[in-house]
Amino acid sequence: MVGKQSGYLIIPLLQGFEWFDEGLQRSMRARGWPTLTRPESMIMIHVIQDMIRPSAIARSLGLTRQAVHRTIGQICEKGLFEMRPDPADGRGSIIVLTPQGEAMRRDAQHIAAAIHRVLEQRLGAKPFRELVNLLESDWGPVAEIDPADQPAD
Repeated sequence: MVGKQSGYLIIPLLQGFEWFDEGLQRSMRARGWPTLTRPESMIMIHVIQDMIRPSAIARSLGLTRQAVHRTIGQICEKGLFEMRPDPADGRGSIIVLTPQGEAMRRDAQHIAAAIHRVLEQRLGAKPFRELVNLLESDWGPVAEIDPADQPAD
């Protein structure tokens, strides 16, 4: 449920992600695809963006390598991923989409585009473009607030 005023940016950002992910998951299930947990979905998004090394995904998500490997294993069991030796580093491995995973990716991209159109209709073309532009803009380095910066009493 997006739309409730909280005054905190992080809340509507998270609600927007959850709204989008839930629409995507429901639409994928309606097409007969296996249900992905939120962690599985996050890893799938990284792989689709060509982040195929589990260690890089773990760093990006702020998770342990063990947690990422466990989740990747679950996705492999669903027939969507294969693990292969990393040709650039014999000690590591890479994630490769299976033919089923590629088909799921194509369906997910089609559904995501349709969800974009729904949101654009609901928000209006100009506000939608502005939202996308703002979210895609360079926010600079991660903000780290000095402990001396205390709220006013």
